[in-house]
Amino acid sequence: MGKTYFKNAHVFTGVNESFEALDFLVDDQAGTFVEVGSDVTVAEDVEVVDLAGKYVMPGMINAHTHIILDPLFKIGGLSSVNGNQSEPVVDTYIAVDNLKKLLKNGVTYIRDVGSTYDIDLKLGKLEREGKIVAPGIIGSGAALMMTGGHGAELGREVDGPDETRKAARELLKKGARNIKMMATGGVSIDGEQPTDVQLSVEEMKAAVDEAHHKGRTACAHAQGTQGIKNAIIAGVDSIEHAIYLDDEAIEMLKEHGTFVVPTLVAPWAINQHTDLLPEFMVKKSLEVQEAHFKSIGCAAKAGVKIAMGTDAGTPFNDFEGLNAFELELMVQAGLTPLQALQATTVNAAELLKIASEAGTIAADKLADFLILERNPLEDIKAVGEEKIVYKKGKQVL
Repeated sequence: MGKTYFKNAHVFTGVNESFEALDFLVDDQAGTFVEVGSDVTVAEDVEVVDLAGKYVMPGMINAHTHIILDPLFKIGGLSSVNGNQSEPVVDTYIAVDNLKKLLKNGVTYIRDVGSTYDIDLKLGKLEREGKIVAPGIIGSGAALMMTGGHGAELGREVDGPDETRKAARELLKKGARNIKMMATGGVSIDGEQPTDVQLSVEEMKAAVDEAHHKGRTACAHAQGTQGIKNAIIAGVDSIEHAIYLDDEAIEMLKEHGTFVVPTLVAPWAINQHTDLLPEFMVKKSLEVQEAHFKSIGCAAKAGVKIAMGTDAGTPFNDFEGLNAFELELMVQAGLTPLQALQATTVNAAELLKIASEAGTIAADKLADFLILERNPLEDIKAVGEEKIVYKKGKQVL
């Protein structure tokens, strides 16, 4: 295998604002784009793929996943729902299966934000070394939360800036490329509310400083207004969920350049299965949905930077079609189709600090792309329909 020439496609590069008539050349061995443009130079011996009538976009990036969770609770999942206890072999099996589903459904890069046994870190290393075929992985390892805080089963309890700093350093030593923290309570755990303030500004700032010293990122689960503001002040790179934004919080997001990762599909999925989930979870999820959509719509209209993430792994929040469905929900909340596509491509790449290799279709970038039947800028649902997925220049079967 040498090079493959794709011609006659309508291409959204991630940088342009509409699909353009462009051709592109892919190095099959390196797994990268060689040349992209309207006058691509090709040799006579290259393989040619005619994409007339097709639409090409960069592979989706999902900036909020939990690959070790089984959203359908067949062999694992949140213990708050059915009491399943974490086990290394089971969690690894689930993670590998979920990675296959993500890739098949058009997600070519992820950020995992709460894992067990450093599974995301180890699988991410294997993917970078070319030893497994999977989406690229920006791993966080164990999330950090206060004693008794949100998501303790996926993380490490810390109290005070010194403990938070040490935990962050240990995660970075293991290879974490992001530090995840819990600034508030949440929906999926009993005995707390999304508005509860948890880790303090000082605690989070200690971890943020360590991540930034290493050129890595930090993010915070933050649903209530005060917790969101605390996390912004602490300097996180992204707010996860952002359910209750007020005008001041939106201005702070813009001032600090902080991303929002909405995960609108997470409460939506719970709300479709109210008869199968605990009453405490359903009650909170139903309460937050309207405010969540309003907050994200206001943030988008105000120009806050938004990256796509689904919280995949939470109850009934799968690693398959709901990736694209998140884009539909973002448009329902008030984003334009262009903003939604940018959220899962160029914006997410910027947030994850992988813009030099992913998120756009350009020379020397990874040849991660999707071939669609229809134009998603005219109907965002096109992303969720039948598609062909390429990862590092090779078609995913």
